[in-house]
Amino acid sequence: MIRTENLTKTFRTEEVETLALRDVDIHVEKGEFVAIMGPSGCGKSTLLNILGLLDNPTEGAYFFDTEEVGHLKESQRTQLRKGNIGFVFQSFNLIDELNVFENVELPLTYLKIPSAKRKEMVKEVLKRMNIGHRDKHFPQQLSGGQQQRVAIARAVVANPKLILADEPTGNLDSKNGREVMDLLTELNREGTTIIMVTHSQHDAGFAHRIINLFDGMVVSQMETPVNMTEVL
Repeated sequence: MIRTENLTKTFRTEEVETLALRDVDIHVEKGEFVAIMGPSGCGKSTLLNILGLLDNPTEGAYFFDTEEVGHLKESQRTQLRKGNIGFVFQSFNLIDELNVFENVELPLTYLKIPSAKRKEMVKEVLKRMNIGHRDKHFPQQLSGGQQQRVAIARAVVANPKLILADEPTGNLDSKNGREVMDLLTELNREGTTIIMVTHSQHDAGFAHRIINLFDGMVVSQMETPVNMTEVL
């Protein structure tokens, strides 16, 4: 589903050139759950931004569903993201002025799905995330765990092929963190491909495979034990 070849990203200013990614080769199959780990500043978020079509690489190729998408114009990237990629962030990134229902509905509005169908889809996903009873609440009225459930609902409401999660449990306590990881695992078992950036070895254990980055390079890839999530 996803493949990169010699993916390189350089950030340039007038005086400084910073190499964030160097010759990154990864391959993620449809239905996989992959964790990306490494120290701060190693390029994890930069890689996730490129995989999420939020940025282009400086060099190299990125294939999404066999199509080379690494050097598309911004408008083309935006169009491809719609309905194909869902994002889950550490800071939730909910819109404070919108209630729970409206936050989750937003991606469907961009996809120009009719109002009646949108309401049906939002109600279904909120029920699935056990947050339907909070649909009229605003983000500041919710706990951290509830906000992340809403964020996951927003990410999956359009049934994307891929979910990109950037430190999804970083702002949560252990109980809520476990619940979020269980939700992501359930979505993956149903066929959604997930790529997750994390500092947590515990959370990485829920993935099928761990990719380790260091100084912008892939230094190792390893499978996780089949029963790791049951042990955790």
